[in-house]
Amino acid sequence: KLDQTAHTAQWTHWFPGVIGCIDGTHIPIIAPSVNEGDYVNRKSFHSINVQIICDAANIITNVEAKWPGSVHDSRIFRECTLSTKFGHGEFTGYLLGDRGYPCLPYLLTPYPDPEPGPQQRYNLAHCRTKARVEMTIGMLKARFQCLQRLRVTPERACDIIVACVILHNIATIRGEHCPSEPNISSDPNHEHPDPPTDIQDGRAVRDTICHNHFLAITSTC
Repeated sequence: KLDQTAHTAQWTHWFPGVIGCIDGTHIPIIAPSVNEGDYVNRKSFHSINVQIICDAANIITNVEAKWPGSVHDSRIFRECTLSTKFGHGEFTGYLLGDRGYPCLPYLLTPYPDPEPGPQQRYNLAHCRTKARVEMTIGMLKARFQCLQRLRVTPERACDIIVACVILHNIATIRGEHCPSEPNISSDPNHEHPDPPTDIQDGRAVRDTICHNHFLAITSTC
């Protein structure tokens, strides 16, 4: 369950109303014996496409680890329980995601072609804030080197991924040192897919936030 109250104050330095950042990451696996083609992603290797949502303290508040590598990030979010809960208004605030997701009233994405001024400042704040989930994924993979390639069935791989997430959260809460500094700039298993064709009815919300918070140059930019 996503904890909308967790560390929300820490997000506000860059972007208002954020309760989490979302991204997908591919965990390589060996070629499965059943439905092998479904697990080949856009980079032509077999993987599980894992949806990660984190808070400002690098705690993973939601994980979806059950989808083959060929499945698009936007579909994973659209079909997850959390998306339904957001749609029903069960959470107050926004997720930040990249352009692999549709822009929704509760999932804000960057402007694809930002105009100079507020839109560029919005995109900069969005980028700086969303970097938290990229860092969190980097920490997860640094702590658990087995995630570099799982030599098990897809079902077992999904169980291992979730177990690693739980252990990552425990380690983070306890303040344990991450074994290596994660490189958030170049995850070799991270894709930047084309924007989805879904209806993007969050653009009015995005414009409102842009106007209300990024119209003038402030310290958050």
